[in-house]
Amino acid sequence: MAMRRPAPPTYPALGNIAGWRAYAASMEQVMLPVMRQRSAHVAADVDEMDVDGVRVFVVTPHALSPDAPGVLLDIHGGAFIVCGGDCCRAEAISLAGDMQARVWSVDYRMPPDHPYPAALDDCLAVYRRLLQVRRAEEIVVGGASAGANLAAALVLRARDEGLPLPAGAVLHTPALDLTNAGDSIETNKGLDAVLTGDMDVISHLYAGGHDLKHPYLSPVFGDLSRGFCATFLSAGTRDLFLSDAVRMHGALRAADVPAELHITEAASHGGFHGAPEEERLNREARKFIHARFRSAARR
Repeated sequence: MAMRRPAPPTYPALGNIAGWRAYAASMEQVMLPVMRQRSAHVAADVDEMDVDGVRVFVVTPHALSPDAPGVLLDIHGGAFIVCGGDCCRAEAISLAGDMQARVWSVDYRMPPDHPYPAALDDCLAVYRRLLQVRRAEEIVVGGASAGANLAAALVLRARDEGLPLPAGAVLHTPALDLTNAGDSIETNKGLDAVLTGDMDVISHLYAGGHDLKHPYLSPVFGDLSRGFCATFLSAGTRDLFLSDAVRMHGALRAADVPAELHITEAASHGGFHGAPEEERLNREARKFIHARFRSAARR
């Protein structure tokens, strides 16, 4: 029997603000119950903090020792346009449980009302605040998909603004080239069961008329020889953004930056939720994160 692929989503026109708001709301309505279910097993304290107008969810698992080192600064995914608010909160709780770590999750501004650089500005503001209470060596920044784009862009912008870099970055199924020039954008078209729509539309909606090749929009084009932190990258063999992960890994290694690349066989964008492959990847990510935390604790 032939495999049936989901129909591509019908996106509003770029200038249709009301249409994009409605699209984002409908997507979050579908996603929120799933994300809450994934977070329901995690026993944790959840606090909200305001950082220069940016809401941050601070999640501390009950199983975590009060003196446990390190903070994972999480930047949620969702094509730059969804997964804020309650979705962001649920994702932060789930991530804190999976990574067995304290999490600060940034509920950043999103298009269509707030295109680039609003989201990156918000992430930088939260990183600056985190640096007031934690040494950079105690911080790992991470995200998936659009969140991975923002995490990598945050590292580049922090470097350019003279801030100390975090100890590491975790970039899952990363969208690191908004020009969508990677080979897998074409070769995995129709194979990725998650990303079925026009990625160019999302790129332009987020970029808001800025140059898509700017490193803060497409971090794969950044000059990594000027500095970047140790990085953990993951993707699947059917992920449209597989090439973004592979190219970023190659660029980091060419700049002598420590980097790991983990590829999951047959996985579409976002991986296999709830499957053994997900736990294996989580285990590797935990090892990476906690190795950075332990190193900071020894200093």
